[in-house]
Amino acid sequence: MSATLPFLFEIGVEEIPHWMIPVALENLRSQFSTLLEQNRLPAAELRMDATPRRLVLRTPALAVRQEDREELVMGPPKAAGEGAAHGFARKQGVDASALRVETTAKGEYFAVVKKTEGRQVRDILAEALPNLITRIPWPKTMYWTGKDGPRFIRPVRWIVALLGDQVVEFEFAGIHSRTLSCGHRRYGSDEIAFDYANYEDRLEKNGVILSVEARKKRILDGIRKLLRGKGLRLVEDAALLDDLAYLTEYPTPILGNFDPRFLELPREVLTTVMRHHQRYFSLVDADGKLAPHFIAVMNMKADRKGLVQKGNERVLEARFNDARFFWEVDQKRPLRDRIDDLKAVTFQAQLGSYREKTAGVASGAERLATRLGLDRGIAIRAAELSKTDLTTEMVKEFTDLQGVIGGLYAKAQGEPEEVWRAIYEHYQPASMEADIPVSKYGQVLSIADKLDTLEGCFSIGLVPTGSKDPLGLRRAAQGVVKVLAEGGLRIDFRQAVLDGCRETQRILSSRGAAEARRADGTLEFAAQLLEFFEDRIRYYFRDVRGFAYDEVTAALAGDWKDLVDLENRLHSLRRVRQTENFEPLAAAFKRIRNILKQANWTGGEVNAALLEAGAERDLFNEYQEVEREVRRARHNDDYLLALSTIAALRPAVDRFFDSVMVNVENPALRANRLALLGRMLNEVSSIADFSEIVPTTTTNTVSSQTTGSISGE
Repeated sequence: MSATLPFLFEIGVEEIPHWMIPVALENLRSQFSTLLEQNRLPAAELRMDATPRRLVLRTPALAVRQEDREELVMGPPKAAGEGAAHGFARKQGVDASALRVETTAKGEYFAVVKKTEGRQVRDILAEALPNLITRIPWPKTMYWTGKDGPRFIRPVRWIVALLGDQVVEFEFAGIHSRTLSCGHRRYGSDEIAFDYANYEDRLEKNGVILSVEARKKRILDGIRKLLRGKGLRLVEDAALLDDLAYLTEYPTPILGNFDPRFLELPREVLTTVMRHHQRYFSLVDADGKLAPHFIAVMNMKADRKGLVQKGNERVLEARFNDARFFWEVDQKRPLRDRIDDLKAVTFQAQLGSYREKTAGVASGAERLATRLGLDRGIAIRAAELSKTDLTTEMVKEFTDLQGVIGGLYAKAQGEPEEVWRAIYEHYQPASMEADIPVSKYGQVLSIADKLDTLEGCFSIGLVPTGSKDPLGLRRAAQGVVKVLAEGGLRIDFRQAVLDGCRETQRILSSRGAAEARRADGTLEFAAQLLEFFEDRIRYYFRDVRGFAYDEVTAALAGDWKDLVDLENRLHSLRRVRQTENFEPLAAAFKRIRNILKQANWTGGEVNAALLEAGAERDLFNEYQEVEREVRRARHNDDYLLALSTIAALRPAVDRFFDSVMVNVENPALRANRLALLGRMLNEVSSIADFSEIVPTTTTNTVSSQTTGSISGE
């Protein structure tokens, strides 16, 4: 193996938006790893770091030169003669004497061993790194050297590319790679000399903590020190901590205060202003009540005169005063008087206003409440008021509070708890990691709102394609799945979607909307939406809940109606799968499905009189008893018992396939045996399709006699 040297690559830029940095780092890692692989360059583990002003890739050991390579190149057959051999040699750039004859399964061929001399890695990197910088994907890019110049998220100000102590020389956007880095804007030098071993130390002496984890630790350690002995506790916020770590190069937390009179405002308003608008941490007292204090993080080493603290306090006071003003002004018009104001707020150009959307949500909430035995009046009332806060001054200024403010205003205006809480919760869950609404009416309103959006968008052809989903339809569908499953709501999912799609099409048709599509009198978009939902259901149970992919596929093939039922099947399938009979029986049912498919079997009843004594009649008799037990178990939703009972059929199935030829010449016997297999398969598949289970062993439980000339493979 060739010698190695440490390699360090730093792209110095103007401040990068914090939320873009992690994705950019991962892409940089991926691109560089591909570069190493394509050029056969061994390297030690890559280390990735970033601050707002730099992206850094390092490895302590990178080969300095490619290994020489030998490659055997096959040419024409020996039988082609000397002329072909000389032509092959000329093409390969070698003398004919360098050729040799290789014996293969197809005969003797001319061949040559070509030797490729390895290149210097500095030359490879010099060619590749400019393109690598350009290919880092950003949501938006800018140019600064002219319209035809390179584009990047922010102007590039310096580039470091060192292999050992030697510069990898190249140019990007007028910037030449160099050996010098750049420090903190306020505390650091514009030219920092370093070597690989002392790189981080030299940066830190110039006001830059390179490791994001070290910056997070500095923030948390500083907060603990500030709060010591004050009876205050930090409201933990991992996402905010990540943001602040990528917004700063030398983070230092400070403790600020605000007027306790602002605590008269709802906690949600205060924490939203602090967290989303100022990026401050909230603090609570020993009783868990919001305290009139906050933690800000500055990109400085210290605030000895308290000027930064005072500045943050002034800004926060102004924001709180705005919030208090909006609260008081908004209360002058109750939500019930704002319903018609939604006519002036567009939901989607083709689907109409939020007033029209509200009508659709109310209709869906009523249907769902009826299915669940809830009060339809409460569901409708919550739906009618659910979007009215979009017309309030508070939400216009603090858009993150939509829904929450509606709930708080409804509470302040005397709406029943079921109503205001449903409004408060109906935008939940915001992500797959977030909590679902706690209240049943909140769950109903959340589902109705998201379904209405999906049904409307699909009805006019707004369907997510590839990675594009500007309306967040995947997130909406995932939210519906999560609420239904985790809320334990026994709702016939397919029927609920179909009913909603019919209502959506009826409404659009009544408006004369050309977008309401029809196909032979059926709802074409409903089938499309159900397929879209099935993908979300697969993702939820496989990637979020951790069920095996083949278990999810098998259970989805059954006759489930609601997601509680589907999850019950999955838990039962997982447990029964661990028994010794299950996977061999699953393999047998896969063979049965193939037999029936290749025989073009379309159905038929079993004629008991045609069953032969022995394994065939034994299987039929045993299956009849199993069928009765399974149906009783299914009636009680006891899928564990049902699947365990089916798995106990394995010995009888094995004996049948060992002793009985399905594809006999007698057409009546053949049809009867296919009917027996079909009856078994249909009953089992109504719970889960065993044939979708991928065996974890290679046990062969079905003999080659199984099908005769009808292959079971």
